Amino acid sequence: MRINKYVSLASGISRRKADLLLEKGEVKVNDQLAKIGQDIIENDKVTLNGKILTLPKYTTIMLNKPSGYVVSKNGQGSKTIYDLLPKNFSNLKPVGRLDKNSSGLLILTNNGEFSNKLAHPRFIKQKLYLVQTNKKISETDMESINNGVKLSDGISHMKISRYKNDYYHIQMHEGKNRQIRRTLYQLGYMVTYLHRIKFASFVLSDLQLGSYKKININDD
Repeated sequence: MRINKYVSLASGISRRKADLLLEKGEVKVNDQLAKIGQDIIENDKVTLNGKILTLPKYTTIMLNKPSGYVVSKNGQGSKTIYDLLPKNFSNLKPVGRLDKNSSGLLILTNNGEFSNKLAHPRFIKQKLYLVQTNKKISETDMESINNGVKLSDGISHMKISRYKNDYYHIQMHEGKNRQIRRTLYQLGYMVTYLHRIKFASFVLSDLQLGSYKKININDD
C-alpha cells in the first residue's frame, strides 16, 4: 500500500494532506524519513510526528441472500439479512441492494472507501443476474431491452441474453430502484426469479444459499 494511502486511512486525513505531511518530513517508516510514493509492507512501523499509526480493522463479507429477506436492520415484521449473520457483523453495511424477493450475491462491509468504489456510478462496476420470467421474452423485446427502455426515472440500460431452461442473463451497471423488474414489466413481463451471481470482480460461485464468507480486498 502506498504511504499516502496508509497515512490517510490510519489518521483520517485526506491523501493530499498526507502528501504535504510527507513533504514536511513529519512521517517516518521504521524510524527513517518516509518518501512520497513509498510502499508500506506488513510489519513496517509508520509514525506521524512520533505517534505510531495503525490501520483500522475492516471486515468485508459476501452473502448469498435468500429470497424473503429484507436488506435492512429493521424488517418491519420481515426477516432481515442480519438474521443470517453473527451479531458481531451487525456493523457491516450492504453495498447496494437486493429487494426482498430477490436473491444472490450481496457484499457487506465497514470499509467506506471500498463501499464507495463498488457502489458509486462513476466507477462503473458490472453486475450479472440470472432471471426467469412468467413467459418467454420475444426477440423483439430482447432487442428493445438491449437498446434501452424508458422508465419514469430515465432510460434503463442493460444487456439481456438467453441462458438455458427459460432463464436469462442480464448484465448492468446502473442501480435504479427495482430496475430489472420495472424494465421487464414495462414490456409486459413479470419477473419470477431474480438472482445476482456477480458484482464487479466478486462471483457467487458455490457459496450456499443463506451462507456467507469473508473476502479479501486488494488495497494496492
